[in-house]
Amino acid sequence: MTEIGKLTQGCGPLIQPLSDPARPLRQQIFERVRAAGQIARVQLAKELCISPASVTTITSELIEAGFLEEVRSSREGEGGRGRPAVALGVRAGTRHVVGIKLSDREHTAVLVDFAGNMIAGEAIARTPGAMELEGILDAAERLLDRVCAKGGVPRSALHAVGLGVPGFVDCESGTVHWSPVLSERHIALGPALRARLGVTTFIDNDANLVTLAELWFGAGRELSDFAVVTIEHGVGMGFVINHRIYRGSRGMGMELGHTKVQLDGALCRCGQRGCLEAYVADYALVREAQTALNLTHEETRSVNVLLESLYDHAKAGNSAARSIFRRAGRYLSVGLSNIVNLFDPQLIILSGERMRYDYLYAKDTLAEMKELILDTGRAVPEIEIHAWGDLLWAHGAAALALHELTEQSLGSAREMAAQ
Repeated sequence: MTEIGKLTQGCGPLIQPLSDPARPLRQQIFERVRAAGQIARVQLAKELCISPASVTTITSELIEAGFLEEVRSSREGEGGRGRPAVALGVRAGTRHVVGIKLSDREHTAVLVDFAGNMIAGEAIARTPGAMELEGILDAAERLLDRVCAKGGVPRSALHAVGLGVPGFVDCESGTVHWSPVLSERHIALGPALRARLGVTTFIDNDANLVTLAELWFGAGRELSDFAVVTIEHGVGMGFVINHRIYRGSRGMGMELGHTKVQLDGALCRCGQRGCLEAYVADYALVREAQTALNLTHEETRSVNVLLESLYDHAKAGNSAARSIFRRAGRYLSVGLSNIVNLFDPQLIILSGERMRYDYLYAKDTLAEMKELILDTGRAVPEIEIHAWGDLLWAHGAAALALHELTEQSLGSAREMAAQ
């Protein structure tokens, strides 16, 4: 029996899907314990509407199988006298997963235990541009080794790896149909990475991973329906419906950045024209800034430096710089209003590195979004700005690995003793 550590708030959705009755009761119990961080047996029985005897039987099996453990906690107001209360918690150190985000400018990774606690994080900068499959596999393996070494967990002890990349990803097959980080299309990245690393691997679109991070660790834990819009090198979107992430019938839905906002418009990096991303993402702002600021080719080598310069000019009152952000913000307002008209979410979260550029979501921009939303007489969904930091995406990849590992370990009818 172990003492409670600093992190007792748990991870994972606090409210489970209403339309998911097929999940085994032992899985529901385990997930409820992990979401709570620590919880008494009597409270488990109350929340799941089952008998205390059933809770006692199943939690005993989960303890014996190494999934749960009893945790001591002091009763409030007892001053340390008498026997401490006993709660249940996840036996965190028995299983470890790594979440990895591969991008065209930086790769990040986190190592977490089965309770969702981060043990170590790592980041590797890279030269922008697409890579061949072998280069991507090398980068992922190097990052995996570094984060495992930093966390003191041998690679052989890993149970799963979650991976996120930008682009069109079929998470079921692990196929990346297009990504700015890959030089070829229709690449079976998931199976290739699984063969290289020798560990079970799950793969998804990076915007879905930000959404999973919010669902497991952030503002989405208590929400049934919410959207996350990411603005960085591209524009992405993830959507949660009934406490579950929605991917579409073929696993590649919610591509907000590639909805069309202008017929025969600006060229998008996906190869088509008129995509929302082609007016809001980094390369769209760079395209406009090169002209507005009269920059030479030598001065535009670093996208980040150029964007910082553009932002500084806007803050200093440069009308051309301000108009660039204003135009991008207006296109963003179109995209956000379409989300509301289509899905009516409880909350829209704006996330990503570009959230520091407040011109994109200035009051007049959001006011314009409200003008484009159907007038039903009800309040419009709340919009929040979240800036988690560089490891946000990797946390989402770790949540993906934790979810799938839990499904494999507890979601089937096979005996737990075989785990």
